[in-house]
Amino acid sequence: MMKCKKVVSLVLVITILFSSAPAFAHEHTPEEQAGNEYPLVLVHGLAGWGPDELLGFNYWGGLNSIVNFLNNQGFTTYEAVVGSFSSNRDRAIELYYFLAGGTVDYGAANSERYGLERFGRTFPGILPDWDNEQRIHLIGHSMGGLTSRELANLIAVGCAIEIAFAEEHPEVGISPLLSGQSDRGIHSITTIATPNNGTSFAEEESPFVPFIRLFVTSLAAISNVHPDQILFDFQLDRFGLVRDPEEHFLTYVNRVFSSPIWQSTNLANYSLSVRGIVANAENLQTRPDIYYFSHTGQTTEISPITNRHRNAITTNPLFILPSHFMINFRNTASYPVIDEAWAANDGLVNTISSFYPFGHPAQPYDGNPVIGTWNYHPVMYRWDHMALSGLGARTPRQVNQFYLGIAESLWSLSR
Repeated sequence: MMKCKKVVSLVLVITILFSSAPAFAHEHTPEEQAGNEYPLVLVHGLAGWGPDELLGFNYWGGLNSIVNFLNNQGFTTYEAVVGSFSSNRDRAIELYYFLAGGTVDYGAANSERYGLERFGRTFPGILPDWDNEQRIHLIGHSMGGLTSRELANLIAVGCAIEIAFAEEHPEVGISPLLSGQSDRGIHSITTIATPNNGTSFAEEESPFVPFIRLFVTSLAAISNVHPDQILFDFQLDRFGLVRDPEEHFLTYVNRVFSSPIWQSTNLANYSLSVRGIVANAENLQTRPDIYYFSHTGQTTEISPITNRHRNAITTNPLFILPSHFMINFRNTASYPVIDEAWAANDGLVNTISSFYPFGHPAQPYDGNPVIGTWNYHPVMYRWDHMALSGLGARTPRQVNQFYLGIAESLWSLSR
């Protein structure tokens, strides 16, 4: 009986989280916008997937494809695919090659340090004409925002550790990206529900990894297939964690999450933590020639009885545990200090962390964005973490209008 209750509860959680349906397109043409027509590139977050996975169930919108919607409105839009659980650095490098084409080069120094393969997959490139004249707009959800920020920094100055290593060992060579010699251009970066200062849910004491495991094992139900036949790519080739063609999916999941890689600082959980962001601050600079925007959700509210944060009644059941953890987690010994100001959250990311990186130039968005400055939007109350990527309680029309607004504002920017 207890087992049946658990199954029913899981089904309810998944239904609430991922219920969405196609929406009618709104008539709109961007012809009147004379600013620019640079392509929009959507970058998924942690545990994200591409259009060829989960039998077509979209990370961006579920059954309602945000990518198709924006393209139908006249905005050239692409969907990038990077490592679901890779470190922010690895994801940024993968994003570069996914867009530009070529074989992923993670760098000789990094590969030697962690004992991992230096070269990864080879991509044909979806934007062969991408350069400093034909720039792009990066729109990142959750970790996708951090990935976009790190890519911008790599393009601008490369990787100091790799440059120093190549100077000491010239025989190993170094890629144009890691040497800071790339000629690719980014016009804007938009972060959506991004932990720009880290999330307290990824701190050492949290149930982060068990939660991610639960999320991944629920994907079979999302795609309506047997768990052994699920199409989901962990993209952990560098760690030797490649799924055997005959290996059951749940067996593969067990092997992945029982691996010691989760103790490494070269994986997503560390990259998303507050301590990880602080350690990587040098590679997440705000560039003076790029526009920055941020959008922040929140699914907690102040209780009139206790005057403390609590989950709103609309909080997705899947996020109750992580949200409760963040509401109560404190670390006065850390830098920055994680105190009561970090309690408000969207289910996975602290609200205060999503606005802009601490210490970077920032201003509330007023319709007149400043380049090289974070132009942050007001909190979107009762929009949880996944609702902001189109998965959850919000209607497809609401989600489409949200992304349409982003697209319109980005194309209105001067070249």
